[in-house]
This record gives sequence, C-alpha cells and structure tokens, in this order.
Amino acid sequence: MQNELWASQNRMLIIFHAITRKPTNKPETLISKKRFYKITVLAVAVILGTWSFNKAVFTNRYEVGQPIDSLNHVVVFYNGKVGNVNGRNVTKDGYNLGLKYQCVEFVKRYYYQHLHHKMPDSYGHAKDFFNKSLQDGQKNKRRNLIQYSNSSITKPKTDDLLVFDATLYNPYGHVAIISKVKENSVEIIQQNPGPLGSSRETFQLTHQNNKWQIQDSHALGWLRKE
Repeated sequence: MQNELWASQNRMLIIFHAITRKPTNKPETLISKKRFYKITVLAVAVILGTWSFNKAVFTNRYEVGQPIDSLNHVVVFYNGKVGNVNGRNVTKDGYNLGLKYQCVEFVKRYYYQHLHHKMPDSYGHAKDFFNKSLQDGQKNKRRNLIQYSNSSITKPKTDDLLVFDATLYNPYGHVAIISKVKENSVEIIQQNPGPLGSSRETFQLTHQNNKWQIQDSHALGWLRKE
C-alpha cells in the first residue's frame, strides 16, 4: 500500500508538470492565461492535498514495537513502514525468530511460543517458506511442516501458516497465521502489513471440484504442524 501511494504521488507530479506547461506554439490570450492559472491553482491544491494526506498517513499511529493485536497470547507488534528493521529476535536457546518486526518474525514466534515448533531452517524471505517443487500434502523439510497448495483437497484450519508470493511492490512475499476458518472465508492475523494495513484480514474461501482455495492470486498455500 505504501508503494502504491508513492506511485500515485509521482503520477500526480507528472500530471502537474504536464498541465502547467505553457503552450509554445500558440499566442497567449487573456482567456488562455486565466485558464492556465486556474489549472495551476487546481494542480497545486491537488499536490498539497496529496502531500498532506501522505504526511498524516505515515505519521505513526503507534510506536514501532507497540503491541497492537494477539492470538493465543502471541503478540503482534507495530512496525510502521514495511522496510523497518529493529534488530534480530533470537530466543534464549539460540533459535532465530527473525528481524523485528517483520511478518516472518511473527509467524516463527507464533509457532515457537504457541506450537512449540522450531524450523530446521529458520532463515529466508517470506515467499521462501513455500516450496513450489512439492506436491500438495508433502512435507516441507526446511520448515518441518506439511505443505498444502492453494488449491488443496485439505481445508485450511486455524494455526496454519499462510504464504503469499512476491508482488511488483513486494519482492519478498508475505506470511501470516490463519486465525479463523468458516465455511466460506478465512481470517488471518499478520505483522507488518504497512502503515495502512490491518493486523486482521479476511479472504473468501471456495470449495470446488473437491478442492479448497483461498481467493487471493498471491496466496501460494499453507503449512501445518503435524
């Protein structure tokens, strides 16, 4: 969302330069001058409005590291801008939970604290948690979890680790925990969705041809502890 806003602002600047450029091949008249100044005032107002909006939005509603949600007593911390990093979170026994307060840090902390699970490979970007070479229902050995594809014959359930692929604005992907499953929807809890994002999000869940599918084009699948 943050990248989309910056892209929108850049497009607005381009429009501003285009519409405020004076014509060079036509004589200026009083009417054209009035029109030019009206457009200029309007463009400046739009630019200032966009700047004010971005300033208000990206002024943190919370402090980085402030608890904003929880599931089964495992806390979601506010991270502000998606690129923020506040050191590495390592447990007393030396297990790497990840960079604070990225999405990966939350899901590994959730599995460690609530499910008492340590992943054999505790490193990698969010998208790397899903092994695209595996078949539906096979074990992901790097994470020591059963991996289900989106779509799968196995319905998602609470505590599953949902993995999202990379996007144009996010080359690292995203991970979250499924917090609620209904017949036609799933709810996730997530850390670091961006300043405009929510810690909870709901997706449609469909069941067709004996397969369950979470209706998001970037959802790769879900991992589950045996």
